Amino acid sequence: MPPASKKSAPPSRNPGRSRERILSAALKEFSTKGFAGARVDAIARRASINKRMLYHYFGDKEGLFKAVLSRKITQRHAWAEALSGEPDETLPFWFEMTCKDADWVRLFQWEALQGNWQNVIHESERLESMARAVERIRQQQERGQISAELDARHVMLTMRSLTMFPVAFPQLTRLIMGKSVFDPKFQKERVEFLKKFAAAFRPLKNTNAKSAA
Repeated sequence: MPPASKKSAPPSRNPGRSRERILSAALKEFSTKGFAGARVDAIARRASINKRMLYHYFGDKEGLFKAVLSRKITQRHAWAEALSGEPDETLPFWFEMTCKDADWVRLFQWEALQGNWQNVIHESERLESMARAVERIRQQQERGQISAELDARHVMLTMRSLTMFPVAFPQLTRLIMGKSVFDPKFQKERVEFLKKFAAAFRPLKNTNAKSAA
């Protein structure tokens, strides 16, 4: 008798890969419809995963939203730590990263539009992340990379505005610049502008000391 054919083993489950697919699908769904409008069924379909498995990993929709935030916050914290802290490097870098991750900006827009801006989900971790970012700016001020005369909180808010605004308001960007924010020519122009504009954050030269000399 011929040997019995062996049944092919079922594909091994990879929890790490499944979680990554879910988180990527969730970011897309949340950025498209906001937290209130997002549906777990749609996220499961995007991730090609059983909805029960999604609940197993993340608990519920809010748990999934928190996981998306935590993942992105950790990613951005690692990027920030790797930067030199020089404004002419920092500003172009964050603008380029924002252009590559417009879903992240849209998620914040939905959060504000849906009235969640006074009581945001996962607020404690997000406050800690902002506090770390402000502290990095204060350290840069101590190293002489950014003027110590500027309030570190306002510096961070201004830098976020400079790098996120074109993606957050693409229609205004097009009306002002005549180009799409996703046009490579515009992005190149913006990077060069930010490199020059970075001088606004640097300490002022001591003209009195020079004249006295």
